[in-house]
Amino acid sequence: MSFEELDHTADVLMRVRGATITEVFSDAGRALFHVMYGPCEDRGIERQFSLAAEDLESLLIDYLSELLFITDVENIVFCTFDVDIQGTRLSAVIRGEPFDPARHSAGALIKGVSYFGLEIVKEEEAYVVDIIFDI
Repeated sequence: MSFEELDHTADVLMRVRGATITEVFSDAGRALFHVMYGPCEDRGIERQFSLAAEDLESLLIDYLSELLFITDVENIVFCTFDVDIQGTRLSAVIRGEPFDPARHSAGALIKGVSYFGLEIVKEEEAYVVDIIFDI
């Protein structure tokens, strides 16, 4: 698994790893929806969006916030995250299924993503970021 939950006193802290920045962003999306809804299947619902920010950390926050916005407004649970990053510009194609309360209500409601301590770090063979999801 490319993400793991760490202990945190009040919110949800996830550590996300990826061989590339693109993998980190994709897996951060997967982590977000894993915390909120658990398992998901790609049932053909697709959304696309693009973003730009001044740095990668801001881009990550904007990306995850956009995912929260879309799922909240459209009642869609996403499970596939195809992300392309060029500098500090992102294009995403996300896929999923309609929200089903019988299948998707086991998780925590995430209200937002915190900037606190957010830093994408390059380790020897991977990029790593710790993300706090505000619940």
